[in-house]
Amino acid sequence: MTDISSAESPYKGKTGLRRLINAFGYSLAGLRAAWSHEDAFRQLVLLALVLVPLACLMPLTPVVRALLIASSLVTLVIELLNSAIEAAVDHTSLARHPLAKRAKDMGSAAQLLGLLNLAVMWSVLVIWA
Repeated sequence: MTDISSAESPYKGKTGLRRLINAFGYSLAGLRAAWSHEDAFRQLVLLALVLVPLACLMPLTPVVRALLIASSLVTLVIELLNSAIEAAVDHTSLARHPLAKRAKDMGSAAQLLGLLNLAVMWSVLVIWA
């Protein structure tokens, strides 16, 4: 029988405040990597830099404002996950493979749905709010 603890990552040993500090550093490194290497992420950050202040300046209810800001920020989250999938697939192999294509296409589809959601939310909530 396999000892489950031996299957754990050696990086999982930190706890408490040290774990939080390390996690924050890893998150910042991920954001820097996305900004440095992903054009789509930079474009979405610039879009959010326009839309989030716009949502704050418009005469909207707090709930509508929160929905507009959340729909803008969720595209950044989706792009981070999409980029992570692409990086992991490319790290595994640069050879063309149907499963690699499927993974990348599905990540792209997730971003498409996020952008469609963004457009619908802004269209519906700004027009009808």
